[in-house]
Amino acid sequence: MGRPTEIIVVPHTHWDREWYEPFQRFRLRLVALLDEVFDRMERDPRQRFTLDGQLAAVDDYLEVRPERREQVIALVRAGRLAVGPWQILLDEFLCSGENIVRNLERGLARSAELGGAMPVGYLPDMFGHIAQMPQLLAGAGLAHACVFRGVPERMHRHAFAWQAPDGTTVRTEYLPGGYGNAAGLMEDPAQITRRAADLAGKLADWRFDGEDTPALAMYGTDHAAPAPDAPDLLAAADLADTRLRLGTLAEYFATQPTAVDGLPVVRGELRSHARANILPGVISVRAHLKRAMNRAERRVERYAEPLAALTHDTSVQRFLDMAWTRLIDASCHDSVTGCGCDETAEQVAARLAEADQLGRAVCDLVGARLAAAVPRDGYLVFNPTPAARTALVFLDVATPADATVAVADATVAVADATVAVADTTGRGVTAQVLDRGRTLLADDVVPAADLPAVLTRVHGRELYGQEVAAWSVSPDDATLTFQVTRHGDPAFDVADVRLALAAAGPHDRWRVRILAAPRATVAALVEVPPLGRAAVRPVPLPATADPGFAPVTVAGRSVDNGLLRVDVAEDGTLALTTPDGVTVDGVGRVVDGGDVGDSYNYAPPATDEVIDKPRAVRTVVRHDGPLVAVLDVVREYRWPVAADVDAGSRAVDHETIVVTTRVELRCGEPFARLRVEFDNRCDDHRVRLHLPLPSPADTSSAEGQFAVVERGLTAEGGGGEVPLPTFPANGFVAAGGPDGALAVLLTQPTEYELTDSGRELAVTLLRSIGMLSRNRHALRDEPAGPQLPTPEAQCRGLRTVELAVLPYRGGWHSAGVLAAAEAYRHELLAFPGTADPATDLPAPTVGLAVDGAGVALTSVRDRAGRTEVRLVAQTPTDTTAVLGGAAIRAACRADLLGRPGEPLTVDGDGLVRVPLRAWEIATVQLDLN
Repeated sequence: MGRPTEIIVVPHTHWDREWYEPFQRFRLRLVALLDEVFDRMERDPRQRFTLDGQLAAVDDYLEVRPERREQVIALVRAGRLAVGPWQILLDEFLCSGENIVRNLERGLARSAELGGAMPVGYLPDMFGHIAQMPQLLAGAGLAHACVFRGVPERMHRHAFAWQAPDGTTVRTEYLPGGYGNAAGLMEDPAQITRRAADLAGKLADWRFDGEDTPALAMYGTDHAAPAPDAPDLLAAADLADTRLRLGTLAEYFATQPTAVDGLPVVRGELRSHARANILPGVISVRAHLKRAMNRAERRVERYAEPLAALTHDTSVQRFLDMAWTRLIDASCHDSVTGCGCDETAEQVAARLAEADQLGRAVCDLVGARLAAAVPRDGYLVFNPTPAARTALVFLDVATPADATVAVADATVAVADATVAVADTTGRGVTAQVLDRGRTLLADDVVPAADLPAVLTRVHGRELYGQEVAAWSVSPDDATLTFQVTRHGDPAFDVADVRLALAAAGPHDRWRVRILAAPRATVAALVEVPPLGRAAVRPVPLPATADPGFAPVTVAGRSVDNGLLRVDVAEDGTLALTTPDGVTVDGVGRVVDGGDVGDSYNYAPPATDEVIDKPRAVRTVVRHDGPLVAVLDVVREYRWPVAADVDAGSRAVDHETIVVTTRVELRCGEPFARLRVEFDNRCDDHRVRLHLPLPSPADTSSAEGQFAVVERGLTAEGGGGEVPLPTFPANGFVAAGGPDGALAVLLTQPTEYELTDSGRELAVTLLRSIGMLSRNRHALRDEPAGPQLPTPEAQCRGLRTVELAVLPYRGGWHSAGVLAAAEAYRHELLAFPGTADPATDLPAPTVGLAVDGAGVALTSVRDRAGRTEVRLVAQTPTDTTAVLGGAAIRAACRADLLGRPGEPLTVDGDGLVRVPLRAWEIATVQLDLN
């Protein structure tokens, strides 16, 4: 090690787009700061500036100052202003892997429009880093990464080789002291030489022996501009053996090698607490934002985009672009994290709601066009997974008023099932009635003078949310009757009703009845091709069908589908048993404890009151099979109403809280679906769902962002926070041992912990906190932000968490956990038909099939007329993806940004085989007929 002969000082700002102030208030400060910086740069060609690696700051500025665009382009092209490569600095663990790809893709494209992106994966302030980031950066053509948080203690040099699970490695610069390690360099002009000497000494400690390239000093901090006379101040630093010069981050990395030979290697995710706080409490705070993010991502990624791409419908692309704008914006590391002020959280929630609405709008539009070929008493069903599925879909269907014939398979009759559903072959499809619609919607006696007002309730053909199919006026008993249904009479005109009433003669009072055609909500077992469509419709009774699965049965507090048996214990927990002998008891224990921490870190009170035993338990059977059985387990607790943060204890007063766990078991599924719901009327607490394991485990496997990561029972500490072993999972988390394992299938980024020496998984349902950051925190040395009250982060009101539990034997990668998570997270989607009822059902349509051990599909999109798919080998061994089903004319590999590469062969069977390394992320482009 030795003092560097040159230090490149990088003036920059770290810009939190929204945080302890909402977006627009921060933007006012951004515009003022950049006005000042750009004015200086125009006057002084020595000035340099790096704009935080995210184009969002540039876009937000130019929206207000469009007249500055050409100046920005000129500065970027001159190499004096570094922008990109990201659209926004994200939280890597709280969005999908595809969201990360689109973020990088959009940031690079926008940067190119402004003169070019900084060719560095700049990740200065994320709360840890995902395992696949090196592969993502390399796939986008970036040879360097630059990080601060999450680096392990064993790293003692400023550069290391960061290796993704597939073996892809990028040279990574560590920022010792953070992205502001030279922030105070020019605070006092009289001290510039001394401070420069101190800086050179500190940087020397991180250099390799014999290293002759420049060292990096980050001159900047949050929301601040560099000194206006920075070039002159730096020139005044008088160091005998070290030269200091201003430069952009791009200029620094231009001096660094890209080779990783000889560098220390760090593999996988960076989540160590050793060198900086990673603030893991953000995983679980404001959990509704995480749920909204994942719901909107799935809607866009796995429903809207594939529907549009596979039907070659380009008319909706702008809607998809708008959805992605909102998803990317919400992924910001102070946005979806929930660690901002309440106003910020409200804006993020609105943004995510809009993304979800845009995704739904695209589905509705494309689906309606496709369903125009389906008779209006039928449905078109879309399968979002790339394998053929026989699964339940929930339909609203017409039912004959006098129908009493049971729908059954070959062996089981269903007494209350009064409707049959058929597929395009005319075969009966097993269906189960779940609910019946009201047939008498209104029956009122009104004064004759009020009849005109009553008729104003009719809007065109619409009445009570349905359409008028028939009507009658009975003068004898002064009765006006409307019959409504989903599809009414196109010739209906309310003026005819007025004329009939006028002709009926004088009556003092009229009886007005609104009668609805009998309808029912049914669960139908439907077979749908991979990423394809199938049509179904009600058929005359009787009808029978063999579902191919054992029926779901209920006996007392037990439910069984032949693949899994669930028994409800006296305390409301669940016992799970599989046919091959995996058993686990006590699943679903609800544990409430105090939390006097903040949005960044959990902290239990010094004197805690932990409540895990209900005062009362009851079980209610909602549906009893044969396709789906639902039990509600209702438990009553008494939880402290709040905590006394200063005293370090929970309140004496308690509130009665009713927690309802809905247990749902469907035919053919080896997992039980759970929905935990309660009205949170308490503050300052954490609620977790405890799930004992069939066998103790010393590691867990958690899916998220294109990988399944293995973690232990502890986390590495040494920095400024207690290293709690709480971790994020996105698709599932699994753990167990030789006697069996348990996977928890998830619909949102979720915090979990292996507790009780690896005997239980604890999943966080709620963290209820009232402060953005606390200056005094039992588990963290320094504040993570301003001490700002966040009453909305107490998350009062109805709280709902959905997950599923899957007991299994063997390794997660060989036991079908991936396929179970895929099925659980992606339900079939039904569109009502609109064609004439006499129309025949269209034949099933295959979209695209993807096969291969451990191969996951994460995206299907249109790319300039080609169908582009993203595949991930989520397996520890090499595999081959096989694409088929649709008529494939040609295929090629592409890089992460969609640039075509190596051609792929379409064999005589119309299949494309794509060899994949373990954990490889592959992009393939197809020409489909």
